[in-house]
Amino acid sequence: MADPQTHDRNDLIQPNAENRYEVTKADLPLSCPMPGMYLWNSHPKVYLPIHETGESKCPYCGAEFVLKGFDRNDPEIERLGRRDA
Repeated sequence: MADPQTHDRNDLIQPNAENRYEVTKADLPLSCPMPGMYLWNSHPKVYLPIHETGESKCPYCGAEFVLKGFDRNDPEIERLGRRDA
């Protein structure tokens, strides 16, 4: 379960503060807001299919995500990108 007291922490990223985020394989499966972001003032968590094209846009806040080093033929990206991985 996510930490509901994230408003008390100052080591987290402000959600929806940027329009574009560069992410890596370590961030897969990708969700918005991402782990490490404040949760108390954000939208519901949604998983984004960035593993399909290397780019994805959040339907709630419009944040754009780009997968650094994306290779369409990399089976690891496909495996990690799936929520059931």
